[in-house]
Amino acid sequence: MGADPVELRIGARTDVGRVRTGNEDNFFVEADARRGIFIVADGMGGHAAGEVASEMAVQIVGQRLLTVGSVHEVDAVPVLTGSLQEANREIYQRMLAERDKQGMGTTASVLLISSAGFLIGQIGDSRVYLLRDGALTQLTRDHSYVQEQVDAGVLTPEQARHHPYSNVITRCVGSNDEVEVDVFTGPVRVGDLFLVASDGLTGMLDDGLIARLLSANAGPGRKVDALIDEANGHGGLDNITAIVIEVVTADEASDV
Repeated sequence: MGADPVELRIGARTDVGRVRTGNEDNFFVEADARRGIFIVADGMGGHAAGEVASEMAVQIVGQRLLTVGSVHEVDAVPVLTGSLQEANREIYQRMLAERDKQGMGTTASVLLISSAGFLIGQIGDSRVYLLRDGALTQLTRDHSYVQEQVDAGVLTPEQARHHPYSNVITRCVGSNDEVEVDVFTGPVRVGDLFLVASDGLTGMLDDGLIARLLSANAGPGRKVDALIDEANGHGGLDNITAIVIEVVTADEASDV
């Protein structure tokens, strides 16, 4: 896609689900002709601490990334990783300073899209997917106990989804004074469809169902609604957040 402007259609929503009384997920969306910035953060810690952590993460990272105009700028990766590490430090310091914030932290899945390609920063078990030519690919890797068991050959991916420790993550933003950020990059094509989602969605729906819902003849907003409705229909055991981004041609960009 070269250095041409990127045209995106976007749908985004968060839902409390069917079981939780509060929503500890937060998301951030900002797009213009140069690039799009998309963040999903799933907080933890209880007593509203998780909501505080996820809100801090999306605000800090989102604001820092506004300076990035393309994923191929020389400072794009340092700004991305630095913003997540800054969020980690600020959340960790607040957790130490406020007794009611003990144990708080958050996942963070950050996606930047420009005509030059995509760039992802990943901490935790929220996910970024790409639907391209009808095939769904998980672009991120979970930092979780069950993912480690899958990698070791102890569990299958399907067993991992239903494991009692499926919500135990091994890396998050804010639990320690330092955090390592996984970075993923790749090309962007017209027709690509990206999904950024918390595990309240991906823990309820398998990849086959996600692919079918994303492939529907509908706009990104309706696809988000369908994904959240389906996750609630499967139990809605956690907060559910989804951002769907479709890379379109210029004359399609105004469609809803």
